[in-house]
Amino acid sequence: MGIRLIRKEGDDILRKKCKNVKVITPAIVELLDDMRQTLKELDAVGIAAPQIGTLKRIAVVEFEEDLYEMINPEIVETDGSHVCNEACLSVPGRCGDVERPYEIVIKALNREGEEYTFDADDFLASAICHELDHLDGVLFTDKATNIQMINEEQMRARKRARKKRMQERKLQKRGMVPRRR
Repeated sequence: MGIRLIRKEGDDILRKKCKNVKVITPAIVELLDDMRQTLKELDAVGIAAPQIGTLKRIAVVEFEEDLYEMINPEIVETDGSHVCNEACLSVPGRCGDVERPYEIVIKALNREGEEYTFDADDFLASAICHELDHLDGVLFTDKATNIQMINEEQMRARKRARKKRMQERKLQKRGMVPRRR
């Protein structure tokens, strides 16, 4: 396993459409492992294969301690909409508001080649849509409004706020209300 270099805006690979994975080989499994390790190292929510220089339809999202490894993912159903403020490893120093579906149903293959579907809503749905856009050569800035410059401290504050929201959401799912100060 290894940490991969993130491709930045301006790199042609980020604008290319990825190809479906036909066979899940040991190299694909290693790619998934590397994507997960890179995601953790960078303290990010999601990563798509073109962001590390591979034109394969693969994305990895980690949210609320759940890992979603998606090979050849497709959004098969959407419902509602909401606006999420997004940033991206490949577009450092900027964030912007993007309208995304509020709920989605995703169909994908797992690392064993088994097809599965799952539902996602709210922030998770936005994160998955963001990563799947990468597979078609689309950056969040192509869809965003209110694009703003952000510095490293603001990025750290965004990550802290995201972690706090995830903890609150976890408590709410358990029927516990977080204490407000």
